[in-house]
Amino acid sequence: MRAVSVEEGKALAETQGLFFMETSALDSTNVKTAFEMVIRDIYTNISRKQLNSDTYKTQLGSNNRVSLVKDDNKGSSQVFGFSCCSSS
Repeated sequence: MRAVSVEEGKALAETQGLFFMETSALDSTNVKTAFEMVIRDIYTNISRKQLNSDTYKTQLGSNNRVSLVKDDNKGSSQVFGFSCCSSS
């Protein structure tokens, strides 16, 4: 049973300026691909913003976590670490 038709999903995504991909939680169709595409887009957007920012820098730690570092231009910094998933 389909909760939302493909046409409805595409139309809503288009009107809201959002990404649309048909997935199925029932048999895992496109779930991993959709997740990876969203993560890639987030990473690309953050990276692009970081290139234009003097306030925040990104650091890749030894545990493969990306850290967002706020530099207050006084020689001190504050690290924000984010981790959402495992690569295994």
